[in-house]
Amino acid sequence: MTRTLYLFGSAAPPVFDIARVIEDAQSRGWDVCLGLTPTAADWLTEGLDGLAALTGHPVRSSYKRPGEPDVWPTADAILVAPATFNTINGWALGLTDRFVVGVVAEAIGKGIPLAVMPCVNAAYVQHPQFEQSIATLRNAGVRVLYGEGGFVPNLPGQGRAAAYPWDVALDAVDGLGRPGRQDAP
Repeated sequence: MTRTLYLFGSAAPPVFDIARVIEDAQSRGWDVCLGLTPTAADWLTEGLDGLAALTGHPVRSSYKRPGEPDVWPTADAILVAPATFNTINGWALGLTDRFVVGVVAEAIGKGIPLAVMPCVNAAYVQHPQFEQSIATLRNAGVRVLYGEGGFVPNLPGQGRAAAYPWDVALDAVDGLGRPGRQDAP
């Protein structure tokens, strides 16, 4: 039986590998629905139709209008990766003006299993809100893949997008499960 994974990406360089990640997730038995922050969608504009064809679902970066039917199946798990400083802090603070953050904020209350892997540099993590946000998400039951065994920040300007540990993120969502399904956000 196929499980549905919502894969949500923020505007960080590893998002350019998202097609390969979708294929990897599909090979693991996931039906993938791709959601992007507005900037990530802008970065991938030329490939959005191809990504929709790859997943078999529209790529979303904005909320649907009230009364419109949902175009995605119900999520069995959600992976937010790469997750930027802005996405992590917005999520932890409950600032749901963006589709991706709104869905994952609501998913906590719906009991949908969640994993997040940041993609931030070592300067951003010095900001006091970042550690508070990581702690808030962990306390809410989100599997946070940060630090040893997950994402380890680079110095500013020294990112290694090819070294982003996508396999760690996919392994984490493979291990997520929940008893019973609820309506998708």
